[in-house]
Amino acid sequence: MIEAKYSKLFGRIAGISLVFAVIPLLSLAVFIYIQFSETYNSKIRENLRATVENKRMAIDLFLEEKRSILQTLAGIHDYETLTSPGYLRRLFRETASHANASFVDMGVIDEQGRHVAYEGPYQLRTANYSDAEWFHEVLLRGVYVSNVFMGQRRFPHFVIAIRRDEGEKTWILRATIDMNVFNALVQSVQSGSRGDAFLVNDKMELQTASRFSGGPMAPAPLTSVERFRGIRVHNETMHGRPGMIGMAWLENAPWLLVITDDVAEEMSPLLSTKTDVLLLCSIGIIIIVIGTITTSRLLVAHIRKADMEAARLDASLLHQSKMAALGKMAAGVAHELNNPLTLIREAAGWLHDLLDPDENEEPDREEIRKVLTRIDAYIERARGITHRMLGFGRRMEPVKEHVNANALVDETVAFLENEALHRNITIERSLDSALPPVRIDPSQVQQVFLNLLDNAIDAVGHDGTIRIRTQVAPTAGFAQIDFMDSGPGIPPQIIDKIFDPFFTTKAAGEGTGLGLAISYGIVEKMGGNIRVESSPETGTTFSVLLPLAETA
Repeated sequence: MIEAKYSKLFGRIAGISLVFAVIPLLSLAVFIYIQFSETYNSKIRENLRATVENKRMAIDLFLEEKRSILQTLAGIHDYETLTSPGYLRRLFRETASHANASFVDMGVIDEQGRHVAYEGPYQLRTANYSDAEWFHEVLLRGVYVSNVFMGQRRFPHFVIAIRRDEGEKTWILRATIDMNVFNALVQSVQSGSRGDAFLVNDKMELQTASRFSGGPMAPAPLTSVERFRGIRVHNETMHGRPGMIGMAWLENAPWLLVITDDVAEEMSPLLSTKTDVLLLCSIGIIIIVIGTITTSRLLVAHIRKADMEAARLDASLLHQSKMAALGKMAAGVAHELNNPLTLIREAAGWLHDLLDPDENEEPDREEIRKVLTRIDAYIERARGITHRMLGFGRRMEPVKEHVNANALVDETVAFLENEALHRNITIERSLDSALPPVRIDPSQVQQVFLNLLDNAIDAVGHDGTIRIRTQVAPTAGFAQIDFMDSGPGIPPQIIDKIFDPFFTTKAAGEGTGLGLAISYGIVEKMGGNIRVESSPETGTTFSVLLPLAETA
C-alpha cells in the first residue's frame, strides 16, 4: 500500500504529466474541428445563397416568359378575332405546344367580367369574374400575377392576366398556369430527405406545396417577413431540427422564395469525420494515460525506495550520534562531578580533622579559611556543571527576536520529517498565513517544538497522523501553536505530572524526563504558556502560546 505522501506525489506527477500531454492534444483536436466546422458551415451557407439566387432567377424568368407570351398574343390579336368561333382553341393549342404546356386554359373576359371566349378543360364559358380580386387588380394595373386561390375551379391555382385597351373597348386575356409544372420548378432544388423549397405570399400563405407544411394556401412555417432586397441566409430551427433557411422576394410576383436545408444532414460527412477524430483522440489519450500512470508509478517507487534508504541511514546515523553524544556527556559529567566532589570530601575531612575537639592545639585558622575557600570554589564548579547539563543544547538567557512562527514550524518539521516518513506517520500542517510575528528566542523555541514533535512521533508509533496548526489565540496578544497526535492519549492519573522534571512514561534508558520540563521553562521565560489536552479517542494536543510581537 502506498503511503499518503507517495499517493499525493503520484497524483501530482501523473496529473501534471496528463495535463501537459492531453490538453494540447484535445486543444488541437477541438481547434481543427471548429475550424473545419466553420468552413463547412460557411460553404453550406454560400451554396444555399447561390441556390436561392439561381432559383429566384429561374422562377422570375418563367413568369416573365408566360407574361410575355400573353402580352404578345394580346398585342397582335384584336377582340373580334380572339372571340370568333374556334380561333381561341387553335391559338391555345398552338401556344401550349410552344410554351412547354404551362398553360392549363386561356380565356377572354370583357370589361364586365364575363367570359366571352374560353378554351380549357373546365366548364367556365359562362363564368363571371366581376367579383374576383384578380379581375379588379388587372383592370387597375394592366398586368397581374395573382396569388393562389380556389376560384370557380375549386382547387388552388393562380392566373396571369393582361389588360388590352382597344379604342373604347377594354378586355382581358387570362391564362391559368399548370400548378404541377410550377411546383416541380420550385421544388427541384430540394436537397436530401429534410430539405424544402416553396413560395409564400405576403400573408405567409403557401403558394406552392411544401414537403412538410402542406399544399398551396396552407399556413407557411414562418412568421411575417417584410420585403427586402437581395438574399438572406440564416440558421433557424425547422421542424425541431437545426436548419439553414435562404429567402428572396421575386421580382415578377409578390411572392417570397424560401429554401431550407437540414444542417445536420448536410454536415453528416463532417460528423463522420468528427467521430473518426474523437476515436483517434480517445486512443491517443488512453495510450498517454497508460504510459503516464506506468511511468509515474515507477518514478514514485524509485523515490520511495530512495527515501526509505535515506531514512534508514539517517535514523542509524542519528542513533549512533545520540549514543556517542550521550556516552561522552555521561563520561564527562561523571568525571567532572567526581573530581570536585572527591576534593570536597577530602577537604571536608581535613577540616573535620582540624576542628577535632580531641586535638589540644589551636587550629590553624588561616589554613581553615583556605580550605573553606576551596570548598566554595568546588561547590560553585559543581553547580556550573549541573547548570550546563540542564542547559544542554540551548542558551540559558533568551535573546528575543521578531520571528515568523509558521517558518519556525516548517524548519522544525523538516528535522523530523524523515523519521515520521519512516514510521508511516503523516504530518499535516494548517498554518495561518495571516499570523503576526511572535517575539521569542528562535533557537530555544525551536527546541520546544522539536521536543513536542518528537514526543508526538513516539506517542503515535506507526501509521498515524500528527497535525500542527497555527492561529491567533483566543487569549488576546498571543499566537497559538497546536501539536495534535493520533496516539493513545495520556492517562488522566499522570497528566498533571508530565511537566515535572525526570518524570517519564518511556522505558528505562529511552527518556530522561527533562524534555517537557525544559520546554515548559523555555516557554514561560518567553512570556507564554503550554497547555495539554488528552483523551484515548482524540489523542493528545499540546498548545503553545507565544506573545505576539506588537503586544510583547
